[in-house]
Amino acid sequence: MHVGEAMSFSVQALRQNPVRSFLTGLGMVIGTASVILVVTISLTNQNYILEQIEGVGSNMIFASYEIGTQSSTAEVNADFIKIADVQAVRQRLADRIVAATGIESNYDSTFINGKEERILVIGSDEYYKPVRNLVVLSGRFLDASDVDLRQKVALMTDKLAKRLYGSVGAAPGQSIKVHGLQFTVIGTFKEKVESFGQSELNAETLLIPITVQQYFTRVERIDPLYVQVRQPQQVEAVTEEVKELLESRHRAGASYKVENLTGILNAAKSISEVLTLVLILVSAIALVISGIGIMNIMLVTVTERTREIGVRMAVGASRREILLQFLTEAVMISIAGGTFGIVAGVALPLSVQFFVDNVRIPISPWSIGIAFTVSSLVGLVFGILPASRASKLNPTEALRYE
Repeated sequence: MHVGEAMSFSVQALRQNPVRSFLTGLGMVIGTASVILVVTISLTNQNYILEQIEGVGSNMIFASYEIGTQSSTAEVNADFIKIADVQAVRQRLADRIVAATGIESNYDSTFINGKEERILVIGSDEYYKPVRNLVVLSGRFLDASDVDLRQKVALMTDKLAKRLYGSVGAAPGQSIKVHGLQFTVIGTFKEKVESFGQSELNAETLLIPITVQQYFTRVERIDPLYVQVRQPQQVEAVTEEVKELLESRHRAGASYKVENLTGILNAAKSISEVLTLVLILVSAIALVISGIGIMNIMLVTVTERTREIGVRMAVGASRREILLQFLTEAVMISIAGGTFGIVAGVALPLSVQFFVDNVRIPISPWSIGIAFTVSSLVGLVFGILPASRASKLNPTEALRYE
């Protein structure tokens, strides 16, 4: 008997019990689909987390004054990061960074819907937008002339614009009083990735030129200093250089906290990889359970077809041919279930994209290959015992079996 005949006999045998064959293969469908879905969900989750972190600012370094030795107030004030430090970073690292910027912040009171409220006012420059990945919703952003000429212009977050003027589109051209002076609103903006108040930006924030903000701050203090590096592989080296530069420009004992997002990104990747591995192992258990189901059903089948096995042996079928037939049946069930499981595992994520806009769900070819290979091996491994038992039956006793 060759493989083609074994497959033909196996198909006939499976057709005789379609419900049993379907239910046996259903376990493989669920197990295989779960492997693909688990990997897909894990990849989607990992990509989403990384995009959110990177959306805060690509290759970004942030620095702030941390602590100092016991000293006078004047010395501590001198330790704060200054605009001159920002300019020094730009000059020293010009060939390796995209931009460097800093912010100064304080609070002011303004009337919103007839009620006086305190809002955050931050000062920065034209480099703040690209470094912090901000999105301009209406109007324009600060430019170099606004900063150099100390123009009384302001941008506001989208939520503040909606509260004050009803929509972001109505904000540009309006006037707002900041620290007792009239400022012209030139635009509205938001963070590309919502930080939920964990960054220097609040939901309701005003942005003005840093050269104007200096008039309203008693002590010049850049907190934080932001640097965007050109290449990801240079982030660690530039981080150390920024720290050394700041320390060299201030008195001994001043300490600066200089960090980047690399550690957070690596931690997110590690967590995602571990989670993926755990979920794949859980899905593999479902495949193993399906394999045990196939083995149990095939053992029952061998018992039910004992007389058939005896007849085939009596007319010349070898033990190897009996082994091949029952092994082929087990493998066919697992492969068929695995194939339908792959179709289901791929179709479900792809169908989501028809109902949700701007969502890209990655399908891993590796998960498909692994799921199909494992499903085939499950049928082969768990089919050996029933097939071996069938091939070892005594022909004479098998013929007498009722």
